[in-house]
Amino acid sequence: MSAVEEMPAMTEARSGVERMTYREALRLAMREEMLRDERVFLMGEEVGLFEGAYKVSAGLLAQFGPDRVRDTPISEEGFVGAGVGAAMLGERPIVEIMTLNFLLVAMDQVVNHAAKIRAMFGGEVGCPIVIRTPGGAGNQLTAQHSQSFEGWFAGTPGLKVVAPSNPADAKGLLKAAIRDDDPVLVIENLPIYKEKGEVPLDPEFVVPIGRAAIARPGKDITLIAHSFATVRTLAVAERLAQRHGVDAEVVDLRSLRPLDVETVAQSVAKTNRAVCVEEGWPSYGVTAELAARIQSACFDDLDAPVERVGMAEVPLPYAKNLELAAMPGEDRIEAAVLHTLGRT
Repeated sequence: MSAVEEMPAMTEARSGVERMTYREALRLAMREEMLRDERVFLMGEEVGLFEGAYKVSAGLLAQFGPDRVRDTPISEEGFVGAGVGAAMLGERPIVEIMTLNFLLVAMDQVVNHAAKIRAMFGGEVGCPIVIRTPGGAGNQLTAQHSQSFEGWFAGTPGLKVVAPSNPADAKGLLKAAIRDDDPVLVIENLPIYKEKGEVPLDPEFVVPIGRAAIARPGKDITLIAHSFATVRTLAVAERLAQRHGVDAEVVDLRSLRPLDVETVAQSVAKTNRAVCVEEGWPSYGVTAELAARIQSACFDDLDAPVERVGMAEVPLPYAKNLELAAMPGEDRIEAAVLHTLGRT
């Protein structure tokens, strides 16, 4: 489907919903915020003439012009640094990185500068920059292009990290990030760019950063995930209900920093069991943090140890069969749930 065909029909209504893809929802969020605030602009490699590596910015150059949709050189450290400087001077840049893996080139700008500016300037200067980038695996893009580093960035004080799993949250979280006065990393996901869902059309619709969502209510066990892992986990929850009569509750974290421990703890206190799922490596990762938080908050409620499911801790192979074997697929998640329930 072409970028033009994927663009949602615009409406003057301030309410109602429309079914659109995840990438269309991101595009709508940027368009609405650029219309709302002239300080908002987009910059990155091929975001203008090429309309973005994954066509998220299709049509924005034609609508807003080259001053507000800026193609940059292939130099992540350079243009992320430029975005940090612009944010310090009062602009609200949205910086697109082609893939999360390339953000490692600009790690210094993100961790040592954007995340620390407010504290180091005593609160007198902020850095309202948004960095958008897709992460995750499953497209045979090999070890250097298939990684999930959100745990690295979520461990950085001063930086907010969000990871929407559906089109409505993609729009709402991106809008919240653009309006936030602190730096926000918005981690998207390649496999769900094409997924469709109902998205509110109200230009004032935002999803608060730092609040998880109950994506599926249940009573037997809590499954906790974010981004594409949430999509997999929801599919597993339906499979568990049909095959085993297990009523699983799914918590979509949506935000990794700040982390909504309260919603997670309330769910685990109800179900008494938890399985945490991520696409990253489990060691020192998001699921490791979740397991520690759950053990602390829900020790007396747990009827079984917290289980974790993540990527195999190897450089991801190119061969499709090996790639699939390394990823946290639905069969592995289902097996972890049954093990936690004592049904092995």
